[in-house]
Amino acid sequence: MVYTDASHKGLGCVLMQEKGTVAYASRQLKIHEKNYPTHDLELAAVVFALKIWRHYLYGEKFTLYTDHKSLKYLFTQKELNKRQRRWLEFLKDYDFSLEYHPGKANVVLDACE
Repeated sequence: MVYTDASHKGLGCVLMQEKGTVAYASRQLKIHEKNYPTHDLELAAVVFALKIWRHYLYGEKFTLYTDHKSLKYLFTQKELNKRQRRWLEFLKDYDFSLEYHPGKANVVLDACE
């Protein structure tokens, strides 16, 4: 399981198994990322998590949880910007299901901030 979150300050993610936490990761936003809309920041958090934990996740089926409901519908959008299209191509390499997890229930990621 991977939990991701983004804020106007940074990106955070947690890699978990049924028995507990495997790893945490977070980083501050880069200068240009501070101009991203919320939707793109949440997607950036997903891409960040998959890149740093590729060795754990590539070739495995897993569930990815986000507190941004509209990310679930990203794959069916007709109009995407270049960044979103590039990131969607990257995501196609992974076998995951995307689930909505309300932000208020996302206690794990609040520890990263």
